[in-house]
Amino acid sequence: MSAAHGRGAHSLEYSLLLTATLCLLAFGAVMVFSASSTTSLLGESGDGAYYLKRTLLFGAVGLVLMHLLARRGVRTLRPLTPALLAVAFVLCLAVLVPGIGREVNGSRAWIAAGPIQVQPSELMKLALVLFAAQLLATRPRVSAGGIGEMMPVLGVVGAGLFLVAVADLGTALVICLAIATLLLAAGARLRDLGLLAAGVGALILLAILIEPYRVARITTFLDPSGDPAGAGFQLTQAKIALGSGGLFGVGLGESLQKAFYLPEAHTDMIAAVIGEELGMLGMGALVGLYGMFAYAGLKIAQGARDRYGKLLAAGLTSVVLVQALVNLLAVFGMAPLTGVPLPFVSYGNASMLVMLAAVGLLLNIARGGSVGSAARPSSANARLRVVEGGRPARRRAGPGSTATSRRQVAKGRDSRGRNGGARRSGARRSRRASS
Repeated sequence: MSAAHGRGAHSLEYSLLLTATLCLLAFGAVMVFSASSTTSLLGESGDGAYYLKRTLLFGAVGLVLMHLLARRGVRTLRPLTPALLAVAFVLCLAVLVPGIGREVNGSRAWIAAGPIQVQPSELMKLALVLFAAQLLATRPRVSAGGIGEMMPVLGVVGAGLFLVAVADLGTALVICLAIATLLLAAGARLRDLGLLAAGVGALILLAILIEPYRVARITTFLDPSGDPAGAGFQLTQAKIALGSGGLFGVGLGESLQKAFYLPEAHTDMIAAVIGEELGMLGMGALVGLYGMFAYAGLKIAQGARDRYGKLLAAGLTSVVLVQALVNLLAVFGMAPLTGVPLPFVSYGNASMLVMLAAVGLLLNIARGGSVGSAARPSSANARLRVVEGGRPARRRAGPGSTATSRRQVAKGRDSRGRNGGARRSGARRSRRASS
């Protein structure tokens, strides 16, 4: 184990990231049981701990995956990125095939294999971040140039986003915002990102208009009281749950909304149950854990050994935080309902595995993991915006500056040669005089 590896394994950001992740997992397991026990007991399974057992099972698998990736994750996954991306594309295409993809709440985003459901959009989320980080690390001009220079990234990411948006617009939004954060960190100009945002916004609006259930979500967000018993039912009940909790909550396990009124209480609406049972203090603790995660992720990105590590850490951290923000804003009625789960907390097997894989890669970067020797600072490893502060440095040189620098170097060498020759000549004369 190298010295950098040993120091990184016990660094503050490593400990903070691991602590925040484990606390969120424990918090999530308790709240999944609380939010689902009544409905699962009265439902088909007849087991009040049905969702808790599955959460613990996939959580254990995810922790093993996280541990393995924390040891050699970056070195292993970087060369496998093209294959991982190809698998994600194939699975996202398979979701659209009748008989293979499964539709839930109007969204065809799952592949059912017996009791196990696979959500390919979650794999696509991780694969696109790995791909974008690798391309932006090896070709810095892609982000430093205009939109035309970004096409190698935008083309692949756009194709992946299209496949994901057809089945799962919420996850597509998370991917889009995470890649935008990654481009910003790599030094992309704000003007170019603004133009891209306008184009993507128009495409998202079109995707909303062609699906009735998406239109209903937008109209419900704008006027939840317009159809409180129909499209606005979920958002209305979430607001009632949050309002009932007050500052201290009604008590763990005492929620009324989760049992008879709040749909999907253990998945994307679990934050409403937390607000009702634990109050605003519980919500504050939840946001604080995500804040700890954000701080640790940013510090890991700043301390990474090379450009790829910095960009990958920034991208993975943004995926977790963007998804948490989108979920919480929807629960609070400040954004349309998207159906994305709350990272590490909501019930969602595929999401949990991908999020823990992301944490494993972040821990590996914190321990000094890379695919080779540490990169030396160079123009390709220029300062990264957000990660290191400021735009990538650009050398400014006037006419003739290169020739001037060469003359200065030659002059220095000549000066060292003359001085060295004089010293050696003086030493020889001294030795002859003494003899």
